[in-house]
Amino acid sequence: MRPLFHPAAADITVEGILHALSDPVRVQIFAEIAKAECAQTCSAFLEVSERTVPKSTLSQHFKVLREAGLVWSERHGVEIHNSPRHADLHERFGKLIAAIIDAHTAQSKRELRQQKSRRKKRTREA
Repeated sequence: MRPLFHPAAADITVEGILHALSDPVRVQIFAEIAKAECAQTCSAFLEVSERTVPKSTLSQHFKVLREAGLVWSERHGVEIHNSPRHADLHERFGKLIAAIIDAHTAQSKRELRQQKSRRKKRTREA
């Protein structure tokens, strides 16, 4: 089995981070990993934002997050456990990552409120 690639902290770039977090599924995955108190397995994200994510697609998402330097992945038997690289990221980028996660969280809450509002409106119209 091939070893997992993790960039050195000095090799993590803003461009790589922004690319990795430009996908809505990846930013949701990273936000959940960053908030978690322990490492998360890949299979914990088979459903993201009420959508089923195929395992092959999920593997690609984790590869992008790992190669951007956002997560540290370790094999434990057949599972891969993923942790955020908080120390490396904070040292290089300060509050940038926290600001991105906060903005994503606020956006997700707005979208959820809008969806609920649309459902209520449709129910009243029916």
